[in-house]
Amino acid sequence: MTGSPVALHVDRLLAELQPLTVVLLVLWLVTMISLPIVRRVAGKSAEPAAISAGVVMQSLLVLTVLSVQWGFVRGVSTGLAVALLAWVVEYSGSRTGFPFGGYIYTERLQPQLGHVPVVVPLAWLMMLPPSWAIAQAILGTSSGLAFALIAAAAFTAWDLFLDPQMVTWGLWRWQRRGRYFGVPLTNYLGWFVVAALMTAVLQPPELPLYPLLFIYALMWILETIAQLVFWNLRGPGMIGALAMGAAVVAATLQL
Repeated sequence: MTGSPVALHVDRLLAELQPLTVVLLVLWLVTMISLPIVRRVAGKSAEPAAISAGVVMQSLLVLTVLSVQWGFVRGVSTGLAVALLAWVVEYSGSRTGFPFGGYIYTERLQPQLGHVPVVVPLAWLMMLPPSWAIAQAILGTSSGLAFALIAAAAFTAWDLFLDPQMVTWGLWRWQRRGRYFGVPLTNYLGWFVVAALMTAVLQPPELPLYPLLFIYALMWILETIAQLVFWNLRGPGMIGALAMGAAVVAATLQL
């Protein structure tokens, strides 16, 4: 295997991982893998805490990866900007229906700020930079219109998994049942447009490619297994697997 493309990619990944990154990566994987166990043992009442733990751990992981590459100030400030912009958009969406369509958050996810669960903006933070890495791998650059559009598409592909699961679990509700397993198609148009605009505004510099791609690929694998095996969400599980999988394959082929 020495000298093979796979070995070279693994070597690059290991070279870019720092000890703290490895620790956070392991902790994040533990929280994700334990979710079906927690849900089975403690029941549905444990879902919000288990989900929040996974989001927080992945957000810390992504922030650490960015800070190692960009420096602490740039990494943290970018992370805070993503979370703040995401909160503004989610606040608008849950109050006015713009830009996703009419929905409300239930009381299950706590704490909340302006009736928006604090963990929701962190979910944008945990997956938008990995989506930037997908676009950078495909294009070879982290700037330009094509970069913003491909990153937005990779980010929206994740929501093909996420939204049906969260609606099924009662974490938020749509005012009108949509065509995609109960989710309106306007939601995905909104995700795409907002993610593209946020990427264009923030203009991320060159990204730590391999760790972020690894995080995106792991999320793809974990979501696929969870929805097809544990959550009985075969429709969104298969579609999400194809969408995120296409992004992973396209990025990998360009490395």
